[in-house]
Amino acid sequence: MNVHDSEKMAGILEHEGYTRTLEPKLADLILFNTCSIREKAEQKFYSRLGRIKTIKARNPLAKIVVAGCIAQQDGKKLTARAPYVDFVFGPDNLKYIRDIAAEVAKEQFVLSENPALTDEALPSLREDGIRAWVNIMYGCNNFCSYCVVPYTRGRERSRPSRDILMELRDLAGKGYKEVTLLGQNVNSYRSDCDFPELLRHANDIKGIERIRFVTSHPKDLSSGLIHAIKCLDKVCEHIHLPLQSGSTRILQLMNRRYTFNEYREKVEILRENIPDIAITSDIIAGFPQENDLDHEATLQAISSIGFDGLFAFKYSSRPGTKAEAISGHLDESEKSKRLNDIITLQNNITDKKNKQLEGTVQTILIDRPDAKMKPGQLTGRTTTNKIVLVNNAASIPPGTILSVRIVRAHRHSLIGERISSR
Repeated sequence: MNVHDSEKMAGILEHEGYTRTLEPKLADLILFNTCSIREKAEQKFYSRLGRIKTIKARNPLAKIVVAGCIAQQDGKKLTARAPYVDFVFGPDNLKYIRDIAAEVAKEQFVLSENPALTDEALPSLREDGIRAWVNIMYGCNNFCSYCVVPYTRGRERSRPSRDILMELRDLAGKGYKEVTLLGQNVNSYRSDCDFPELLRHANDIKGIERIRFVTSHPKDLSSGLIHAIKCLDKVCEHIHLPLQSGSTRILQLMNRRYTFNEYREKVEILRENIPDIAITSDIIAGFPQENDLDHEATLQAISSIGFDGLFAFKYSSRPGTKAEAISGHLDESEKSKRLNDIITLQNNITDKKNKQLEGTVQTILIDRPDAKMKPGQLTGRTTTNKIVLVNNAASIPPGTILSVRIVRAHRHSLIGERISSR
């Protein structure tokens, strides 16, 4: 979602006559788009912001702008901590960025108190050209006890389906082949249709070859969505379904509103209907009051479900959340140990799953060339979101759908040889 917001801001600024530079010391305007979902992201932001202070000292006319969730969360605390920042605004005020030059000169401070639906008609500067991110909704109503999103991005607001479909048709006309529909919980999308129906409409758009979506809350995963993934030919066989913990006791403390058994049952239904589906997830290590039995339950859950991939993080306390006030916070060394247990286990599972793909034929969408790749080497992704490296493929244009045979598997990528393309 932050990638999409950054593309939107870059597009607006380019439309207003700005050009990008990779050298901050040459910039007239330096913009940070921030995330506050974890403490580490905040620490990284404030560290980088501190380094920008010297640039501001050398060039007082340069304007420093902070956008996104830290701007919304910290507000005037941020400007008190970093008085050299000129302008601060939350994630629901992207449409005001075109006024930055004039506003900053007046030292005005903008922070959204009553967020309105972001104006998606504003221009975007998308980086890829093949894949695009499209917001279908904003905010969240779930109030998981560890999460700041409902406080920084507000309550759920769904975009009208006609606006979303218009944007998808525009992307198809510009040559985009894959779209990812974005929301904190796409399963709760509600406009003039629900999310499975929106997928059906998107599936009918000519030119779009693949449709992905993130994120799905397990409690709202419906039979209608499972049927849509199964039956719609453009919807990829991949779902990101955050578990967070394998302990039902901890899930209750997290206010996730499902038990582990309920989660496992939904995974079983997914795999019964879509045998080749890839399931990825999120896990928080060391949540307050998590004991050895809870941690072991999480390890058993990861092992029994067999995720294709996992994003695992140490719990970090977020200001204003209910989890911050829960007693029994674990020390950093214990959280790190538990995180390492989780990562080690998942790495073994990923290795085995990827090894099983050797010798299979996969269909990939070719990416744009990457300077980091070897000469003649291209990358693409399978419908299950596995990265595949293809050698001797320099003549294949980006956006091509290519059939490859997997000849070797690594943990984070697969090696494929070309069979055919379309």
